[in-house]
Amino acid sequence: MEGPVSPARSDVSVTENDHADVDGHGSEGASPLDDTESLLPRWNHPRSNIFRVFATLWVFLVMGANDAAYGALLPYLEEYYNISYMIVSLVFLSSLVGYVLSALINDKLHLMVGQRGVGFIASVCHLIGYIVSCTRPPYPALVVAYIFAGIANGLGDAAWNTYIGNMQNSNELLGLLHGVYGLGAVISPLVVTNMVSKANVPWSYFYFFMIGIAAVEFILIMMAFWRFTGAAFRKTRAQTAGETNASLHSALFARPAARVSWVCAILLLFYVGVEVAVGGWVVTFMIDVRHADYYDSGMTATGFWLGITVGRVVLGFVTARLGVKLATTIYISCSIAMDLILWLVPNFYASAVAAGFLGFFLGPLFPAVVQVMTVLLPKHLHVTAIGFVAAFGGSGAAVIPFIVGAIAQNRGVESLMPFVVALSAAILVLWMALPRQGDGGSEFRPFLRRILRYKGQDGNTI
Repeated sequence: MEGPVSPARSDVSVTENDHADVDGHGSEGASPLDDTESLLPRWNHPRSNIFRVFATLWVFLVMGANDAAYGALLPYLEEYYNISYMIVSLVFLSSLVGYVLSALINDKLHLMVGQRGVGFIASVCHLIGYIVSCTRPPYPALVVAYIFAGIANGLGDAAWNTYIGNMQNSNELLGLLHGVYGLGAVISPLVVTNMVSKANVPWSYFYFFMIGIAAVEFILIMMAFWRFTGAAFRKTRAQTAGETNASLHSALFARPAARVSWVCAILLLFYVGVEVAVGGWVVTFMIDVRHADYYDSGMTATGFWLGITVGRVVLGFVTARLGVKLATTIYISCSIAMDLILWLVPNFYASAVAAGFLGFFLGPLFPAVVQVMTVLLPKHLHVTAIGFVAAFGGSGAAVIPFIVGAIAQNRGVESLMPFVVALSAAILVLWMALPRQGDGGSEFRPFLRRILRYKGQDGNTI
Protein backbone atom coordinates (compact mmCIF):
# COMPACT_ATOMS: atom_id res chain seq x y z
CA MET A 1 0.00 0.00 0.00
CA GLU A 2 1.33 3.43 -0.89
CA GLY A 3 0.90 6.74 0.85
CA PRO A 4 -0.33 7.61 4.32
CA VAL A 5 -3.50 6.23 5.78
CA SER A 6 -6.32 8.71 5.30
CA PRO A 7 -9.03 8.72 7.97
CA ALA A 8 -12.60 8.34 6.83
CA ARG A 9 -14.23 9.22 10.12
CA SER A 10 -13.89 12.05 12.61
CA ASP A 11 -15.36 10.42 15.68
CA VAL A 12 -13.07 7.41 15.95
CA SER A 13 -10.10 7.65 18.25
CA VAL A 14 -7.14 5.61 17.05
CA THR A 15 -4.12 7.88 17.45
CA GLU A 16 -2.10 8.53 20.57
CA ASN A 17 -2.53 12.28 20.13
CA ASP A 18 -6.28 11.90 19.98
CA HIS A 19 -6.50 9.41 22.83
CA ALA A 20 -9.31 11.22 24.62
CA ASP A 21 -11.37 12.08 21.57
CA VAL A 22 -14.64 10.78 20.30
CA ASP A 23 -15.74 13.86 18.43
CA GLY A 24 -12.73 14.67 16.27
CA HIS A 25 -11.26 17.38 18.53
CA GLY A 26 -7.71 16.25 19.18
CA SER A 27 -4.51 18.01 19.90
CA GLU A 28 -3.99 18.55 16.20
CA GLY A 29 -5.47 17.87 12.80
CA ALA A 30 -9.16 18.28 13.61
CA SER A 31 -9.92 20.22 10.47
CA PRO A 32 -8.60 17.66 7.97
CA LEU A 33 -10.66 14.99 9.67
CA ASP A 34 -13.75 17.13 9.48
CA ASP A 35 -13.02 17.92 5.83
CA THR A 36 -12.68 14.22 5.02
CA GLU A 37 -15.94 13.47 6.80
CA SER A 38 -17.74 16.20 4.86
CA LEU A 39 -16.73 14.58 1.55
CA LEU A 40 -18.47 11.32 2.41
CA PRO A 41 -22.05 10.70 1.23
CA ARG A 42 -24.87 11.02 3.74
CA TRP A 43 -27.62 8.50 4.31
CA ASN A 44 -30.26 11.11 3.42
CA HIS A 45 -28.48 13.10 0.69
CA PRO A 46 -29.13 12.71 -2.13
CA ARG A 47 -32.63 11.64 -1.14
CA SER A 48 -32.30 8.44 -3.17
CA ASN A 49 -29.76 7.27 -0.58
CA ILE A 50 -32.62 6.84 1.92
CA PHE A 51 -34.11 4.09 -0.22
CA ARG A 52 -30.69 2.53 -0.83
CA VAL A 53 -29.96 2.37 2.88
CA PHE A 54 -33.39 0.83 3.47
CA ALA A 55 -32.66 -1.81 0.81
CA THR A 56 -29.38 -2.77 2.49
CA LEU A 57 -31.18 -2.98 5.83
CA TRP A 58 -33.65 -5.42 4.32
CA VAL A 59 -30.81 -7.56 2.96
CA PHE A 60 -29.34 -7.79 6.45
CA LEU A 61 -32.77 -8.71 7.83
CA VAL A 62 -32.80 -11.69 5.45
CA MET A 63 -29.19 -12.57 6.31
CA GLY A 64 -29.91 -12.51 10.04
CA ALA A 65 -33.03 -14.64 9.64
CA ASN A 66 -31.00 -17.10 7.57
CA ASP A 67 -28.15 -17.49 10.07
CA ALA A 68 -30.28 -17.74 13.21
CA ALA A 69 -32.62 -20.30 11.68
CA TYR A 70 -29.92 -23.00 11.74
CA GLY A 71 -29.84 -23.16 15.52
CA ALA A 72 -33.61 -23.20 15.90
CA LEU A 73 -33.93 -25.91 13.24
CA LEU A 74 -31.10 -28.08 14.56
CA PRO A 75 -33.15 -30.34 16.90
CA TYR A 76 -35.81 -30.85 14.22
CA LEU A 77 -33.23 -31.67 11.53
CA GLU A 78 -31.59 -34.21 13.85
CA GLU A 79 -34.95 -35.86 14.44
CA TYR A 80 -36.24 -35.72 10.84
CA TYR A 81 -33.06 -37.02 9.20
CA ASN A 82 -32.02 -39.20 12.19
CA ILE A 83 -28.45 -37.88 12.18
CA SER A 84 -25.76 -37.16 14.78
CA TYR A 85 -24.34 -33.86 16.07
CA MET A 86 -21.40 -34.26 13.69
CA ILE A 87 -23.52 -34.74 10.58
CA VAL A 88 -26.07 -32.07 11.41
CA SER A 89 -23.18 -29.62 11.88
CA LEU A 90 -22.64 -29.78 8.11
CA VAL A 91 -25.46 -27.23 7.77
CA PHE A 92 -23.05 -24.72 9.31
CA LEU A 93 -20.05 -25.84 7.28
CA SER A 94 -22.00 -25.59 4.02
CA SER A 95 -21.99 -21.79 4.15
CA LEU A 96 -18.18 -21.80 4.26
CA VAL A 97 -18.06 -22.33 0.50
CA GLY A 98 -20.11 -19.20 -0.03
CA TYR A 99 -18.04 -17.02 2.26
CA VAL A 100 -14.70 -18.20 0.86
CA LEU A 101 -15.90 -17.70 -2.70
CA SER A 102 -17.17 -14.19 -1.98
CA ALA A 103 -13.91 -13.30 -0.21
CA LEU A 104 -11.95 -14.20 -3.33
CA ILE A 105 -14.18 -12.69 -6.01
CA ASN A 106 -15.81 -9.73 -4.26
CA ASP A 107 -13.60 -6.99 -5.73
CA LYS A 108 -13.50 -8.46 -9.24
CA LEU A 109 -17.25 -8.96 -9.16
CA HIS A 110 -17.76 -5.30 -8.20
CA LEU A 111 -15.51 -4.23 -11.08
CA MET A 112 -17.41 -6.43 -13.53
CA VAL A 113 -21.05 -5.91 -12.55
CA GLY A 114 -21.11 -3.27 -9.78
CA GLN A 115 -23.37 -3.29 -6.74
CA ARG A 116 -26.38 -3.98 -8.94
CA GLY A 117 -24.89 -7.23 -10.20
CA VAL A 118 -23.66 -8.28 -6.78
CA GLY A 119 -27.11 -7.66 -5.31
CA PHE A 120 -28.75 -9.60 -8.15
CA ILE A 121 -26.51 -12.65 -7.70
CA ALA A 122 -26.89 -12.61 -3.90
CA SER A 123 -30.69 -12.37 -3.88
CA VAL A 124 -31.06 -15.08 -6.55
CA CYS A 125 -28.80 -17.38 -4.51
CA HIS A 126 -31.00 -16.77 -1.46
CA LEU A 127 -34.09 -17.73 -3.46
CA ILE A 128 -32.49 -20.89 -4.87
CA GLY A 129 -31.43 -22.04 -1.41
CA TYR A 130 -34.85 -21.46 0.14
CA ILE A 131 -36.87 -22.97 -2.70
CA VAL A 132 -34.86 -26.19 -2.46
CA SER A 133 -35.06 -26.24 1.36
CA CYS A 134 -38.85 -25.93 1.47
CA THR A 135 -39.18 -29.25 -0.40
CA ARG A 136 -37.58 -31.22 2.49
CA PRO A 137 -34.94 -32.69 0.16
CA PRO A 138 -32.49 -35.48 1.07
CA TYR A 139 -29.93 -34.22 3.56
CA PRO A 140 -27.05 -33.86 1.05
CA ALA A 141 -29.29 -31.70 -1.16
CA LEU A 142 -30.22 -29.58 1.87
CA VAL A 143 -26.52 -28.97 2.52
CA VAL A 144 -26.09 -27.86 -1.11
CA ALA A 145 -29.07 -25.52 -0.75
CA TYR A 146 -27.40 -23.96 2.29
CA ILE A 147 -24.26 -23.42 0.18
CA PHE A 148 -26.30 -21.11 -2.06
CA ALA A 149 -27.55 -19.23 1.00
CA GLY A 150 -23.93 -18.93 2.17
CA ILE A 151 -22.87 -17.43 -1.16
CA ALA A 152 -25.68 -14.89 -0.84
CA ASN A 153 -24.72 -13.94 2.71
CA GLY A 154 -21.03 -13.71 1.89
CA LEU A 155 -21.60 -11.38 -1.05
CA GLY A 156 -24.10 -9.27 0.90
CA ASP A 157 -21.81 -9.00 3.91
CA ALA A 158 -18.93 -7.75 1.77
CA ALA A 159 -20.90 -5.38 -0.46
CA TRP A 160 -23.20 -3.62 1.98
CA ASN A 161 -20.77 -3.32 4.90
CA THR A 162 -18.47 -1.45 2.53
CA TYR A 163 -21.27 0.71 1.12
CA ILE A 164 -22.56 1.80 4.55
CA GLY A 165 -19.07 2.02 6.07
CA ASN A 166 -18.15 4.76 3.60
CA MET A 167 -20.97 7.09 4.66
CA GLN A 168 -20.97 9.90 7.19
CA ASN A 169 -21.93 8.76 10.71
CA SER A 170 -20.89 5.24 9.72
CA ASN A 171 -20.68 4.09 13.35
CA GLU A 172 -24.37 4.72 13.94
CA LEU A 173 -25.35 3.45 10.48
CA LEU A 174 -23.33 0.26 10.82
CA GLY A 175 -24.85 -0.25 14.25
CA LEU A 176 -28.30 0.08 12.68
CA LEU A 177 -27.38 -2.20 9.77
CA HIS A 178 -26.17 -4.97 12.05
CA GLY A 179 -29.01 -4.27 14.46
CA VAL A 180 -31.42 -5.14 11.67
CA TYR A 181 -29.39 -8.31 11.08
CA GLY A 182 -30.06 -9.07 14.73
CA LEU A 183 -33.75 -8.31 14.24
CA GLY A 184 -33.89 -10.91 11.48
CA ALA A 185 -32.09 -13.29 13.82
CA VAL A 186 -34.76 -12.65 16.47
CA ILE A 187 -37.62 -13.24 14.05
CA SER A 188 -36.56 -16.55 12.53
CA PRO A 189 -36.23 -18.59 15.77
CA LEU A 190 -39.63 -17.22 16.80
CA VAL A 191 -41.15 -18.28 13.49
CA VAL A 192 -39.50 -21.71 13.58
CA THR A 193 -40.39 -22.40 17.22
CA ASN A 194 -44.02 -21.33 16.88
CA MET A 195 -44.58 -23.06 13.53
CA VAL A 196 -43.08 -26.39 14.56
CA SER A 197 -43.69 -26.54 18.33
CA LYS A 198 -47.05 -24.77 18.49
CA ALA A 199 -48.66 -25.10 15.05
CA ASN A 200 -47.21 -28.60 14.49
CA VAL A 201 -46.29 -28.00 10.85
CA PRO A 202 -43.19 -29.51 9.20
CA TRP A 203 -39.93 -27.60 9.72
CA SER A 204 -39.62 -27.02 5.98
CA TYR A 205 -42.64 -24.67 6.00
CA PHE A 206 -40.37 -22.06 7.57
CA TYR A 207 -38.67 -21.68 4.19
CA PHE A 208 -41.86 -20.41 2.56
CA PHE A 209 -41.47 -17.44 4.90
CA MET A 210 -37.84 -17.07 3.79
CA ILE A 211 -38.82 -17.19 0.11
CA GLY A 212 -41.18 -14.28 0.71
CA ILE A 213 -38.65 -11.98 2.36
CA ALA A 214 -35.93 -12.96 -0.15
CA ALA A 215 -38.26 -12.03 -3.01
CA VAL A 216 -38.70 -8.59 -1.43
CA GLU A 217 -34.90 -8.37 -1.14
CA PHE A 218 -34.54 -8.97 -4.88
CA ILE A 219 -37.06 -6.26 -5.76
CA LEU A 220 -35.62 -3.66 -3.37
CA ILE A 221 -31.98 -4.16 -4.40
CA MET A 222 -32.77 -4.02 -8.11
CA MET A 223 -34.75 -0.81 -7.66
CA ALA A 224 -32.25 0.86 -5.33
CA PHE A 225 -29.00 0.00 -7.11
CA TRP A 226 -30.10 -0.22 -10.75
CA ARG A 227 -27.66 2.52 -11.80
CA PHE A 228 -24.75 1.07 -9.79
CA THR A 229 -23.25 -0.87 -12.68
CA GLY A 230 -19.73 -2.17 -13.16
CA ALA A 231 -18.90 0.85 -15.32
CA ALA A 232 -20.07 3.23 -12.60
CA PHE A 233 -18.00 1.38 -10.00
CA ARG A 234 -14.88 1.44 -12.20
CA LYS A 235 -15.30 5.17 -12.74
CA THR A 236 -15.53 5.79 -8.98
CA ARG A 237 -12.50 3.57 -8.37
CA ALA A 238 -10.48 5.48 -10.96
CA GLN A 239 -11.26 8.78 -9.22
CA THR A 240 -10.06 7.45 -5.84
CA ALA A 241 -6.41 7.74 -4.91
CA GLY A 242 -5.34 8.39 -8.50
CA GLU A 243 -6.11 4.82 -9.54
CA THR A 244 -3.77 3.43 -6.90
CA ASN A 245 -3.47 -0.34 -7.04
CA ALA A 246 -6.40 -1.67 -5.01
CA SER A 247 -5.94 -5.37 -5.66
CA LEU A 248 -6.56 -8.05 -3.09
CA HIS A 249 -2.79 -8.60 -3.00
CA SER A 250 -2.26 -4.96 -1.95
CA ALA A 251 -4.77 -5.24 0.87
CA LEU A 252 -3.44 -8.54 2.20
CA PHE A 253 0.30 -8.54 1.59
CA ALA A 254 1.49 -4.92 1.33
CA ARG A 255 2.35 -3.18 4.60
CA PRO A 256 0.83 -1.56 6.58
CA ALA A 257 -2.58 -2.53 5.18
CA ALA A 258 -1.84 -6.24 5.49
CA ARG A 259 -1.60 -6.13 9.28
CA VAL A 260 -4.92 -4.35 9.64
CA SER A 261 -6.64 -6.68 7.17
CA TRP A 262 -5.40 -9.93 8.70
CA VAL A 263 -5.91 -8.96 12.35
CA CYS A 264 -9.47 -7.84 11.56
CA ALA A 265 -10.13 -10.93 9.44
CA ILE A 266 -9.07 -13.37 12.17
CA LEU A 267 -10.86 -11.32 14.82
CA LEU A 268 -14.12 -11.43 12.85
CA LEU A 269 -13.62 -15.13 12.12
CA PHE A 270 -13.63 -15.78 15.87
CA TYR A 271 -16.37 -13.23 16.60
CA VAL A 272 -18.84 -14.44 13.99
CA GLY A 273 -18.02 -17.99 15.01
CA VAL A 274 -18.88 -17.23 18.64
CA GLU A 275 -22.06 -15.42 17.63
CA VAL A 276 -23.39 -18.20 15.40
CA ALA A 277 -22.07 -21.03 17.60
CA VAL A 278 -23.92 -19.67 20.63
CA GLY A 279 -27.01 -18.78 18.60
CA GLY A 280 -26.87 -22.12 16.82
CA TRP A 281 -26.16 -24.47 19.72
CA VAL A 282 -27.76 -22.70 22.69
CA VAL A 283 -31.10 -24.42 22.00
CA THR A 284 -29.48 -27.85 22.14
CA PHE A 285 -27.39 -26.74 25.14
CA MET A 286 -30.52 -25.72 27.05
CA ILE A 287 -32.33 -28.96 26.18
CA ASP A 288 -29.48 -31.36 26.96
CA VAL A 289 -27.56 -29.54 29.72
CA ARG A 290 -30.16 -27.31 31.43
CA HIS A 291 -32.99 -29.82 30.76
CA ALA A 292 -35.44 -27.23 29.42
CA ASP A 293 -38.23 -28.04 26.97
CA TYR A 294 -38.11 -27.25 23.25
CA TYR A 295 -40.17 -24.08 23.44
CA ASP A 296 -38.27 -22.48 26.35
CA SER A 297 -34.96 -23.41 24.73
CA GLY A 298 -36.07 -21.80 21.49
CA MET A 299 -36.98 -18.65 23.38
CA THR A 300 -33.45 -18.57 24.81
CA ALA A 301 -32.08 -18.35 21.27
CA THR A 302 -34.56 -15.56 20.58
CA GLY A 303 -33.33 -13.72 23.69
CA PHE A 304 -29.72 -14.06 22.54
CA TRP A 305 -30.45 -12.59 19.12
CA LEU A 306 -32.66 -9.90 20.65
CA GLY A 307 -29.65 -8.94 22.77
CA ILE A 308 -27.55 -8.72 19.61
CA THR A 309 -30.13 -6.40 18.04
CA VAL A 310 -30.54 -4.08 21.02
CA GLY A 311 -26.79 -3.98 21.66
CA ARG A 312 -25.99 -2.95 18.11
CA VAL A 313 -28.52 -0.15 18.07
CA VAL A 314 -28.09 1.16 21.63
CA LEU A 315 -24.37 0.64 22.17
CA GLY A 316 -23.58 2.08 18.74
CA PHE A 317 -24.39 5.52 20.15
CA VAL A 318 -22.45 4.81 23.34
CA THR A 319 -19.43 3.78 21.26
CA ALA A 320 -19.46 7.06 19.36
CA ARG A 321 -19.07 8.93 22.65
CA LEU A 322 -16.60 6.71 24.52
CA GLY A 323 -14.37 6.02 21.52
CA VAL A 324 -14.53 2.80 19.57
CA LYS A 325 -11.38 1.19 20.99
CA LEU A 326 -12.13 1.71 24.68
CA ALA A 327 -15.86 1.01 24.38
CA THR A 328 -15.38 -2.21 22.46
CA THR A 329 -12.75 -3.42 24.94
CA ILE A 330 -15.34 -2.98 27.70
CA TYR A 331 -17.99 -4.82 25.65
CA ILE A 332 -15.73 -7.81 24.99
CA SER A 333 -14.79 -8.03 28.68
CA CYS A 334 -18.46 -7.99 29.68
CA SER A 335 -19.25 -10.69 27.12
CA ILE A 336 -16.58 -12.93 28.67
CA ALA A 337 -18.27 -12.45 32.06
CA MET A 338 -21.59 -13.54 30.52
CA ASP A 339 -19.87 -16.57 28.95
CA LEU A 340 -18.70 -17.64 32.39
CA ILE A 341 -22.17 -17.29 33.93
CA LEU A 342 -23.73 -19.29 31.08
CA TRP A 343 -21.10 -21.99 31.59
CA LEU A 344 -20.74 -22.19 35.38
CA VAL A 345 -24.18 -21.36 36.84
CA PRO A 346 -26.31 -24.55 36.54
CA ASN A 347 -29.67 -22.82 36.38
CA PHE A 348 -31.90 -22.40 33.33
CA TYR A 349 -33.11 -18.89 34.19
CA ALA A 350 -29.62 -17.59 34.97
CA SER A 351 -28.37 -19.12 31.73
CA ALA A 352 -31.21 -17.60 29.71
CA VAL A 353 -30.59 -14.11 31.13
CA ALA A 354 -26.83 -14.47 30.59
CA ALA A 355 -27.46 -15.50 26.97
CA GLY A 356 -29.46 -12.31 26.38
CA PHE A 357 -26.78 -10.08 27.89
CA LEU A 358 -24.07 -11.99 26.03
CA GLY A 359 -25.80 -11.04 22.80
CA PHE A 360 -26.15 -7.44 24.00
CA PHE A 361 -22.40 -7.02 24.57
CA LEU A 362 -21.35 -8.98 21.48
CA GLY A 363 -23.63 -6.94 19.23
CA PRO A 364 -21.50 -3.84 18.51
CA LEU A 365 -18.26 -5.68 17.67
CA PHE A 366 -18.77 -6.37 13.96
CA PRO A 367 -19.70 -2.77 13.07
CA ALA A 368 -16.84 -1.53 15.28
CA VAL A 369 -14.31 -3.56 13.28
CA VAL A 370 -15.68 -2.28 9.97
CA GLN A 371 -15.60 1.29 11.26
CA VAL A 372 -11.99 1.01 12.45
CA MET A 373 -10.97 -0.38 9.06
CA THR A 374 -12.45 2.65 7.30
CA VAL A 375 -10.17 4.78 9.47
CA LEU A 376 -6.99 2.72 9.30
CA LEU A 377 -7.09 1.99 5.56
CA PRO A 378 -7.16 4.40 2.60
CA LYS A 379 -10.46 4.64 0.77
CA HIS A 380 -9.25 2.96 -2.42
CA LEU A 381 -8.72 -0.27 -0.43
CA HIS A 382 -12.07 -0.23 1.37
CA VAL A 383 -14.06 -2.43 -1.01
CA THR A 384 -11.22 -4.91 -1.38
CA ALA A 385 -10.12 -5.11 2.26
CA ILE A 386 -13.48 -4.76 4.00
CA GLY A 387 -15.03 -7.13 1.48
CA PHE A 388 -12.37 -9.75 2.14
CA VAL A 389 -12.48 -9.29 5.92
CA ALA A 390 -16.29 -9.45 6.07
CA ALA A 391 -16.37 -12.59 3.93
CA PHE A 392 -13.40 -14.25 5.66
CA GLY A 393 -14.85 -13.39 9.05
CA GLY A 394 -18.24 -14.59 7.94
CA SER A 395 -16.75 -18.02 7.30
CA GLY A 396 -16.55 -18.27 11.09
CA ALA A 397 -20.31 -18.81 10.95
CA ALA A 398 -19.51 -22.11 9.25
CA VAL A 399 -16.21 -23.27 10.74
CA ILE A 400 -16.68 -22.57 14.46
CA PRO A 401 -20.20 -24.06 14.87
CA PHE A 402 -19.04 -27.12 12.92
CA ILE A 403 -16.08 -27.53 15.29
CA VAL A 404 -18.49 -27.21 18.23
CA GLY A 405 -20.60 -29.98 16.72
CA ALA A 406 -17.56 -32.19 16.21
CA ILE A 407 -16.47 -31.66 19.83
CA ALA A 408 -20.03 -32.19 21.09
CA GLN A 409 -20.14 -35.53 19.28
CA ASN A 410 -17.40 -36.84 21.59
CA ARG A 411 -17.63 -34.71 24.73
CA GLY A 412 -21.25 -33.57 24.76
CA VAL A 413 -22.77 -30.17 24.03
CA GLU A 414 -21.68 -28.91 27.48
CA SER A 415 -18.27 -28.35 25.83
CA LEU A 416 -19.78 -25.36 24.01
CA MET A 417 -19.17 -22.75 26.70
CA PRO A 418 -15.49 -23.39 27.60
CA PHE A 419 -14.75 -23.28 23.87
CA VAL A 420 -16.61 -19.96 23.58
CA VAL A 421 -14.73 -18.50 26.58
CA ALA A 422 -11.39 -19.35 24.95
CA LEU A 423 -12.42 -17.73 21.66
CA SER A 424 -13.72 -14.63 23.44
CA ALA A 425 -10.37 -14.20 25.19
CA ALA A 426 -8.62 -14.48 21.82
CA ILE A 427 -10.96 -11.81 20.42
CA LEU A 428 -9.97 -9.44 23.22
CA VAL A 429 -6.25 -9.98 22.54
CA LEU A 430 -6.69 -9.40 18.80
CA TRP A 431 -8.75 -6.25 19.37
CA MET A 432 -6.09 -4.79 21.65
CA ALA A 433 -3.40 -5.67 19.09
CA LEU A 434 -4.93 -3.55 16.31
CA PRO A 435 -2.47 -0.85 15.19
CA ARG A 436 -2.97 2.85 15.78
CA GLN A 437 -3.54 5.09 12.79
CA GLY A 438 -0.25 5.86 11.07
CA ASP A 439 1.69 3.76 13.57
CA GLY A 440 2.80 0.19 13.85
CA GLY A 441 2.17 0.04 17.59
CA SER A 442 -0.72 -1.67 19.27
CA GLU A 443 -3.34 -0.15 21.53
CA PHE A 444 -1.99 -1.72 24.75
CA ARG A 445 0.09 1.27 25.87
CA PRO A 446 -2.36 4.09 25.08
CA PHE A 447 -5.18 2.01 26.59
CA LEU A 448 -3.23 1.57 29.83
CA ARG A 449 -2.44 5.28 29.86
CA ARG A 450 -6.16 6.01 29.63
CA ILE A 451 -6.83 3.78 32.60
CA LEU A 452 -3.91 5.01 34.73
CA ARG A 453 -3.98 8.70 33.91
CA TYR A 454 -6.97 10.96 34.55
CA LYS A 455 -7.06 14.72 34.36
CA GLY A 456 -9.14 16.42 37.00
CA GLN A 457 -11.20 19.55 36.48
CA ASP A 458 -8.20 21.68 37.42
CA GLY A 459 -6.24 20.18 34.54
CA ASN A 460 -3.77 18.31 36.73
CA THR A 461 -3.04 14.68 35.98
CA ILE A 462 -4.20 12.39 38.79
